[in-house]
Amino acid sequence: MANNNKSIYSALAANLLIALTKFIAGAFTNSSSMISEGIHSTVDTTNQLLLLYGLKRSRKPADESHPFGYGKELYFWSFVVSILIFGLGGALSIYQGIAHIIEPEVMKDPFWNYIVLVLSLIFEGTSLFIAVKEFNKTRNGMKWWDAIIKSKDPASFLVVFEDGAAVAGLIVVMILMGISHSFQIPELDGLASIIVGLILVFVSFILARESRSLLMGEGIAPETREKIAKLAEKDVAVVRTKNILSTYQSPEEVVLMLIIDFEDHLDTEEITEAIKRIRENIKREFPLVHFVIIQPE
Repeated sequence: MANNNKSIYSALAANLLIALTKFIAGAFTNSSSMISEGIHSTVDTTNQLLLLYGLKRSRKPADESHPFGYGKELYFWSFVVSILIFGLGGALSIYQGIAHIIEPEVMKDPFWNYIVLVLSLIFEGTSLFIAVKEFNKTRNGMKWWDAIIKSKDPASFLVVFEDGAAVAGLIVVMILMGISHSFQIPELDGLASIIVGLILVFVSFILARESRSLLMGEGIAPETREKIAKLAEKDVAVVRTKNILSTYQSPEEVVLMLIIDFEDHLDTEEITEAIKRIRENIKREFPLVHFVIIQPE
């Protein structure tokens, strides 16, 4: 997860650099869309801090109250981030935009807005480039959407979505703000704010969906289950693998339970030895499997 930390830190630095300048520029030029962008950057900054906190918590060693460790802390905080993107980012931006359309105010000289937006685009674009580069290392040739669906590490794609939404929002704001100022249509500035909010709401739904699935105990892929079943059945003591139960405790830790039908003539000692062999073979072949529980049928 070190690679993910790199993309998170780069996103945190970018958002800290531009959040304050967006608010100042928005206040001076009376721009609703710039205030929305400031809210967006503030929420993103908070999200990076929560993700880093979740990563730190997820690495706590197992103890008596959490025998399988604290890996799911990352999934919990990723879900919290998705809620923040929806509530503080999307909803507030939409509210700000609607309020500006109902009571439009003519924008002052947007020169400083453009300066801030261009700088923000550079910072956010750099952060997005780093995040995409790091995520590509984990895709293993899969298509983007397939990689996101199959990823068990929300931190790896969450930053990509956040930075992608930020860049898209900046482009929308720059275009509509320019048209609004040129043709004296202040409502367009509010419309830009609403579009930014809708982008954030869309992103929040995707992230909530993936984080929820992992938090609720998503298991290993069917093809991986089949490989583990065949590996267990190679042992001379095994008749067949009747069932496999699994859950991701963290992106790098899987808990696995196998219900196995052993040969009838085996005694307790022989079954115990077989269980030990199967457990070692699975852990050797699948490094992410940290806990293997085998139940004889």
